[in-house]
Amino acid sequence: MAILELNNVKKSFGTGHKQVDALKETNFSAEAGELIAVIGPSGSGKSTFLTIAGGLQTPTSGGILVNNQDLADLNEKQRSKIRLKEIGFILQASNLIPFLNVDNQMKLLDNVKKDNMTKDELNALYENLGIKDLRKKYPADLSGGERQRVAIAKALYSKPSILLADEPTASLDSEKAYEVMELLKKETKQNKTTTIVVTHDTRLIEYCDKVYEMTDGVLELKEKPSKN
Repeated sequence: MAILELNNVKKSFGTGHKQVDALKETNFSAEAGELIAVIGPSGSGKSTFLTIAGGLQTPTSGGILVNNQDLADLNEKQRSKIRLKEIGFILQASNLIPFLNVDNQMKLLDNVKKDNMTKDELNALYENLGIKDLRKKYPADLSGGERQRVAIAKALYSKPSILLADEPTASLDSEKAYEVMELLKKETKQNKTTTIVVTHDTRLIEYCDKVYEMTDGVLELKEKPSKN
């Protein structure tokens, strides 16, 4: 069963001769346990696709279904609840709260959502991401790569049914990038999460079940290259 569906979705900015179709008419579906990559150059529409899929932007036309719930039928407060309950975001800007240490970034989520990771699960996640020794540090004390790994932990902590990641390994060296993709793959399969990763890094696609390419607002399913 599809966990996320986009039906004839289009996103345009401006009007008349100044209109830009950032996302041309798109049909897309993703199932539980799928790890999907969306690749393409800057400005191709990848981030627009991701923010629309996550309900952060509304499409110009078309429908978005999250667990069979049409976002178009909901007001902004209801969409916020769906995002909180169902969707985890890993954005290029880590979006960490500057006055909270790493542990308290997670505890804040406990105030707004239940059924998050257990203490043991969180400790294992910290270990896997190599941030166990950073839990009492604040964002300003962390490197860019460390902040990114904390942001990944924060997104996974709430056990979302859909995980949307915009360049999640951009601030990481190659070794850490591969480790993060292994972790995302493990979490996707183990928890039956639907994970979509937008990336420039084609080295990461070998971890994914499906690969789409975005070109000038057009999303197209590609064949994955076979491993040698």
